[in-house]
Amino acid sequence: MTATETAAPRRLGPLVLLNLATLFSATGNGIAIVVLPWLVLERTGRASDAAVVAGAATLPLLLSSLFAGTVVDLFGRRRTSIISDCLSALSAAAIPIVANTAGLSVLVIAVLAAVGAAFDPAGIAARESMLPAATTSAGWSLDRMNSLYEANYNVAYLVGPGIGGVLIATVGAENTLWVTALGFVLSIVTITFLRLENAGRPDASSAPTSLWRGTVEGLKFVWHNRLLRTIALVDMAVVALYLPVESVVFPVYFTELDKPAQLGSVLMALSVGGVVGALAYGPLSPFVSRRVIMLVAVIVLGAAMVAMAFLPPLWAILALALLQGLVFGPVGPIANYAMQTRSPEHMRGRITGVMTSTAYAAGPLGYLLAGPMIDAWGIQPTFFVLAVPVLVLGIACCAFPVLKELDAPATVS
Repeated sequence: MTATETAAPRRLGPLVLLNLATLFSATGNGIAIVVLPWLVLERTGRASDAAVVAGAATLPLLLSSLFAGTVVDLFGRRRTSIISDCLSALSAAAIPIVANTAGLSVLVIAVLAAVGAAFDPAGIAARESMLPAATTSAGWSLDRMNSLYEANYNVAYLVGPGIGGVLIATVGAENTLWVTALGFVLSIVTITFLRLENAGRPDASSAPTSLWRGTVEGLKFVWHNRLLRTIALVDMAVVALYLPVESVVFPVYFTELDKPAQLGSVLMALSVGGVVGALAYGPLSPFVSRRVIMLVAVIVLGAAMVAMAFLPPLWAILALALLQGLVFGPVGPIANYAMQTRSPEHMRGRITGVMTSTAYAAGPLGYLLAGPMIDAWGIQPTFFVLAVPVLVLGIACCAFPVLKELDAPATVS
């Protein structure tokens, strides 16, 4: 235990509430990841339609996440989290309501998915911006807090897809979205009890003067910081190549097999690995270089994706999914640490929003390309097209000297 962890009286309440809210909200999103493409494939059976909906759910994230951080810095972290989850709950509930009244089409599903996705980034940025204060309140180190937070986030994506797969098979895809809405409602209730420094309305002297100007300030800050810029660009590439596997390739593959529960089990294996990997990062961080952990993560992720592209038996896919989650689990805590130690307090929302938006920037392109490629070439060739570049990127990262700054003393410019 470090001196930082014993210096001040501990107040664990904010840490617990913040992680509970994140768990509830992310679980709702984890359910939606399985339900939305399944809802489309039930109606048309076309991978390209599922890809359109997946892209529609991701495209708004690029724009909304870019401005979400500025919204947090303008209106306050706690308030933004509550409003964001409220709007997300309403949009999730709208799908079963429309299904039972006017009826659903691919276009309607895509529009409602896009509307719902647009609200999520503000809540995510608000909660992540409160992490340093919760860390100080608990008397923990940043590495320990980030390890717990990311593990908690992965637990949500472990529970969410599993719940989604089971409920699809029992009550149907449409009714499953009521549980998604419930997740957001529980997050709202939890955050209403949170009291934390810098979580309320920001000081007018440090708040951005406008939505546009604040966002530009965040973009400039990230671009001029070499480490944050590199992490953002690598994250963009990995997200663009990997997310279509979860949201298009695997749903199509398991739909053809008529095995929705197996889809949920693969996504659960990823999350189990992610939970273990993220939790292991906390005790591992004092002894192993952050740079080494990140390089191993990207290289092994790429190698496991290539192996998975051969579409081996389910047990092998599950083992590879577990390995992917295990090695990539620490990447989130490392990225959080880089942001937290290199961003001023009054700009943390903007910088978090910009870094989050870069993760979504190439996602829609990956979705929209993956669907037509599957329709034209089949699942396996498309899988290889997505997997091989991730392995190449991981090897290339070994030549990026800027990643050595992950282990340098923290600097805020």
